[in-house]
Amino acid sequence: MTVRPAPSRFDQKMSGIALQLEHSVEADVTAAFAWKYRTDIANWNDPPARFALDGAFIAGARGTTELPGQQPLHWKVREVQPPDSFVLEMELDRAILTFEWRFDASSAQRTRMTQKIVLAGENAAVYVEQIRAEFRPGLADGMRRIAADMAAAQRRSTSVG
Repeated sequence: MTVRPAPSRFDQKMSGIALQLEHSVEADVTAAFAWKYRTDIANWNDPPARFALDGAFIAGARGTTELPGQQPLHWKVREVQPPDSFVLEMELDRAILTFEWRFDASSAQRTRMTQKIVLAGENAAVYVEQIRAEFRPGLADGMRRIAADMAAAQRRSTSVG
């Protein structure tokens, strides 16, 4: 007989995945640089959105995304596993939206970055079309832009020193 632990609060929320989007890109940066760059929200560049984090990039930290003419969106850093992954979580009405970022070294100077966006929960179906319309069209281009910005930042940092 196998005894399994009771599902966590997160597992219970995540039941009923309604939408999952995922994309990976290769960045010409070391895995350490990719991690440091992406976990510094000063580097999050997605106009017109502005991002703020209350404190350090650690599990439990609270963040805000502001878009012109809209109410601020509140999220939290749910999980941080340096230098491999982090998960951001946004609670909706009886649903949850998560953004998982993974960083895998594909060579000494290249890193494969993967972002997985998951919408789940008992009320997730209500948000599927909105989330799909918001994130699917720009996911690949946005990640390519992040990889290019990251590579440029690493080149600048090595040419200065």
